[in-house]
Amino acid sequence: MSLLPRRWRLPYFAVLGIIGLLLSISALQSYRLSGGTRPWEPFLWEFSSVVVIGTLALGVHALVGRLQGRPWPRQLAAHAIAMPLFSLLHIAGMFGLRFAVYGLAGVGYHPDDLGTVLVYEGGKDAVSYLSFCLISRGVWMAQAAAARTQELDRARRELAEVRLARLADQVQPHFLFNTLNLISSVMYEDVARADRLLCQLADLLRQTLAAQQRSEHTVREELALVQPFLALMQARFGPQRLVVEIQADEAAQACRLPALLLLAPVENAVKHDVARHRGRVTVSVRAERVGERLKLQVSNQGDTPVPESPPDPDGGFGLRNLRERLAARYGDAAHVEFGPSGQGMVLNLELPCAC
Repeated sequence: MSLLPRRWRLPYFAVLGIIGLLLSISALQSYRLSGGTRPWEPFLWEFSSVVVIGTLALGVHALVGRLQGRPWPRQLAAHAIAMPLFSLLHIAGMFGLRFAVYGLAGVGYHPDDLGTVLVYEGGKDAVSYLSFCLISRGVWMAQAAAARTQELDRARRELAEVRLARLADQVQPHFLFNTLNLISSVMYEDVARADRLLCQLADLLRQTLAAQQRSEHTVREELALVQPFLALMQARFGPQRLVVEIQADEAAQACRLPALLLLAPVENAVKHDVARHRGRVTVSVRAERVGERLKLQVSNQGDTPVPESPPDPDGGFGLRNLRERLAARYGDAAHVEFGPSGQGMVLNLELPCAC
């Protein structure tokens, strides 16, 4: 029974039973027309053949599987030996069952002579054997194709995970360099203040490193990284120049997303907009769950127009990295929109909410 997986045993024998029943009913009609008086005989004849054939078919399937990939001459030689053996086993098994049942019933059984049986059954067995070989070949090919598909899917998942890890690794150095550049201007103005900022930065980096090891976390945990970063930037620019607004409903905070996803957009809002405005700038981060979708928004609005040229329409390195991470993780299920809004810029993200 090891030739047939457990989940296929019941369907396989159910099919054999249906085939035997249909053949038996057909044979019963001819049997009655020929004057037969024992209606169980056609059922014995057909089921004895179907049971033996069904068992031998499993051996044919195993043989075809073992011959896969072998040279064609070797396969043909194996089948040339297996085909007559298949017929002999079928005849022996089939008539063995019939003689046993007739003996138990106390009825005599007189089949045709051996030569006639070998010729008659041998021709049918050759057709059956070739049919089983073709069917088995198709089954093995389908299983191989399914295995290749699974292997390809696994390789794609592993490649996507490697790509995500590489993209995530790019976030922290980029964030670190830009943050240090923002702090560097303080070094010659207020050494004590710069020292405090660097200590806060060190604490924040430890948190981001821990988050990066987990690959993904909740929106609540992501905001726990965004808040200290914005607090650090408020200390850098002053609360009069940088106003922070963070809003997230409870449902949205429970959604999971790639770690450090929002840190780069928030950092870009500070670097490219707060540092460019002469007046006050409000940086806001919003998270909302709508059905099974998570909507995120990072925006900044200044009190006065920006006199310099507009920033990179693609959002710079940080947002290009963000787009690649979302595409690798969610494919077409994630949407990114970035562009001007009023006297600032707005980034809208929409992705599946997984809790």
